Amino acid sequence: MASRQLATLYRELQRVFDARPTDLKKCGALLDQLKIGLIQTGLLIPTAEANLQDLVVARDILEIGTICSIRAKDVPSFDRFFSQLQTFYTDFRSVLPPSKREFPVRGLNLIRLLTQNRIADFHTTLESLPLPADEISVNPYIAHPVNLERWLMEGSYSKVWNAREEAPAPEYKFFVDSLMGTIRNEIASCEESAYERLPLKDAATLLFFTSQSDLLKFAQERGWQVDLTAGLIKFARKNDEQTEIPKQKLIAANLVYARELEQIV
Repeated sequence: MASRQLATLYRELQRVFDARPTDLKKCGALLDQLKIGLIQTGLLIPTAEANLQDLVVARDILEIGTICSIRAKDVPSFDRFFSQLQTFYTDFRSVLPPSKREFPVRGLNLIRLLTQNRIADFHTTLESLPLPADEISVNPYIAHPVNLERWLMEGSYSKVWNAREEAPAPEYKFFVDSLMGTIRNEIASCEESAYERLPLKDAATLLFFTSQSDLLKFAQERGWQVDLTAGLIKFARKNDEQTEIPKQKLIAANLVYARELEQIV
């Protein structure tokens, strides 16, 4: 693909991406063509001899790709675009002008790691950011996932829920919703162990559901029994059978240990 054709497709991608609403299908088709063009022109994995302006265009295409992937709820596509961006963010950082999309994209990647419970990778990635430690808390795109991670570790799930409305970019809400799915399942497991039944209203509050239909769908997925007349959820008891404790064997074993200790002393 010639550089002129690549430039034409890039301008069309910008136009479609900036339109409201964004035509994600059209963006996807353009990104597919542009990635082929980047491969053919040697810009997907660039070398030091690459033209500076071409590098800026290539980086911008990949950044748009990450954002479109999240808007389309395509996490594997996001992973691929973000992986391809690493060369531009690291190897060419000293020669490329700053990108306004860099930290929004990096923040999205941090939240993605949280949704996959990759806490060690989260901290490793956070430490490798080209930001001084004192600037992390003032950069809204990085502070947001950092706060989410702290609240998850504290068990402050209500703060995670509220963070959805405080997201620094609309795309962040997708990953926060994924986090809430994980949190709901953890809370549900605790409810199943702690209660035999709960009022629907209390279950909805504990699970951060604002819609009864969403709660009922979740209950069905967990195999709970719902009594709409009584307004109750009955939890399936997984271990109703009583486990018999072998008292005589435990006493005999303790006596043997006691005699052995006396002999040692």
